[in-house]
Amino acid sequence: MRIALIAPPWTPIPPPLYGGIELVVDELARGFAAAGHDVTLFATGDSTCPVPTKWTLEHAEGMRIGMAVPELRHVLHAYRELSEDHDIVHDHTVMGPFYAERYPSLPVVTTVHGPFNDELTDLYLAIGDRVPIICISQAQHAAAPEVPIAGVVHHGIDAGNFPLGDGAGDAEGEYLLFLGRMAPDKGAHRAIEIARKAGHRVLLAAKMREAWERAYYEEQVAPLLGSDAVYLGEVSHERKVELLAGAKALLFPIRWNEPFGMVMLEAFACGTPVLAFPEGAAPEVVEDGKTGFLCEDDLAMAEAVEKVATLRRRDCRAAVEGYFSTERMVAEHVALFERVLAARP
Repeated sequence: MRIALIAPPWTPIPPPLYGGIELVVDELARGFAAAGHDVTLFATGDSTCPVPTKWTLEHAEGMRIGMAVPELRHVLHAYRELSEDHDIVHDHTVMGPFYAERYPSLPVVTTVHGPFNDELTDLYLAIGDRVPIICISQAQHAAAPEVPIAGVVHHGIDAGNFPLGDGAGDAEGEYLLFLGRMAPDKGAHRAIEIARKAGHRVLLAAKMREAWERAYYEEQVAPLLGSDAVYLGEVSHERKVELLAGAKALLFPIRWNEPFGMVMLEAFACGTPVLAFPEGAAPEVVEDGKTGFLCEDDLAMAEAVEKVATLRRRDCRAAVEGYFSTERMVAEHVALFERVLAARP
């Protein structure tokens, strides 16, 4: 199959720092190619994914993330470049599926990576009968069941790109890890409070670029920092993997309908259990009592820290080598693409 992938223009593929969507696109591009498909990636010129890549924006537009003009320019050129010689286009942008109406003969599917709030629900209701929509979890679609979808495909990653860690910590001993965005819904402040209740040190690695992220940090996170709660900034992929491999457990104290949470898979790949609240897709990812624990509140999560020793890190790794693998994700996408193509006139 000749597959074209359109990535968002905000971060290179793969992402050198934070970038869950971009990590998924990279895994898909490599996975499709490894499965024998012809893949063309439309990304930004600083991308290094080892598949044929085209671009119009030389550098990622991270400083203008979410702005209409750079994304529209990116999308316009993507469809101009990819409109011929491809069996299907898999679009990961927001604007792309709407612009795709200019190419009615071109099969296009889109993956929704964000939560179905009122705005996105309105948008995808408008195109759901023309552009097949892929959701990334049952929880994501449950927030807007009226939006027609082609299917749900959970993310996957290549465990071979991650070391199986022992959770022994660093030079200062054991630690818990928080990894994500510096945002209230991700819960960095809760991670600190939970770690303190458990009597453990916590390291925090988080993206903090936007003004609202900095405001949250200054108001709710910085006052809690200390020798037992250290903010490391936004770390590279290499440093992230090192931190995950050494962590006793990953704290995932979300209090919102998280569409997925790639960091959970990255933790599993390193053998690190995940302690999460049963919100969003977490119950679809964490096997309670085997790859982590689903905790009802902060106290329960603090108490679960001591139960981590009853889990086997090899079971966490096996979850990624099995169901949450790139191979399964790729196979499910290809099957979905085939169904879409078979249903076209």
